[in-house]
Amino acid sequence: MEETAHRPHADRHSALRLRVENLIVARGGRAVLTGLSFAVSGGEALVVTGRNGVGKSTLLRTMAGLLPHAGGNVALDGAGEEADLPQQAHYLAHADGMKAALTVEENLDFWSRYLARDEGRLSRTIEEALAVVGLSHALRAPFGALSAGQKRRAALARLLVAFRPVWLLDEPLTALDRASREKFAAVMRDHCALGGIIVAATHEPLGLEEASELALGGAK
Repeated sequence: MEETAHRPHADRHSALRLRVENLIVARGGRAVLTGLSFAVSGGEALVVTGRNGVGKSTLLRTMAGLLPHAGGNVALDGAGEEADLPQQAHYLAHADGMKAALTVEENLDFWSRYLARDEGRLSRTIEEALAVVGLSHALRAPFGALSAGQKRRAALARLLVAFRPVWLLDEPLTALDRASREKFAAVMRDHCALGGIIVAATHEPLGLEEASELALGGAK
């Protein structure tokens, strides 16, 4: 991992604050989330837990701007008037968001060009990102030829090639072995050290002991 002291403007995102206030989200005419409120500041991580169907993925998709909300407010303070939350966030869903016929390099090059708006030069090169997730050898391999764990690691590399301060992660550890989970825990700690924000829905420990927990549906 690179030392954060060598990354320019490493603390420029520490003033960010993600706010969710009295959020109401309905799907299929049924209220999934009602009156939900929390806040996460730059440098912090929030782990969202709860049983299947309680609304974890719905919450992340709403914050990413992919689902409308019926009431309440979702905002990112400190990002500037023209930089709303979806523009400042990476959303990593259950699907990896990669094209099977393209190589790993081609997929990451697309995401780097599509997403990067990196005034602080915090994005990593494709080669650096793949080294971090342990996939340097797969640079020119077709994404569709990778194992399930390798596909997930390539998808996680997408977070690194286009820096965005907010990470919205839905079960990010899916298909990862123990070594890969430990590497990604280090990646998440590095992101928080840069002043980034992480909101992750998961059934499994992420290796972030300092993270706060939001238990939906009263579940632990």
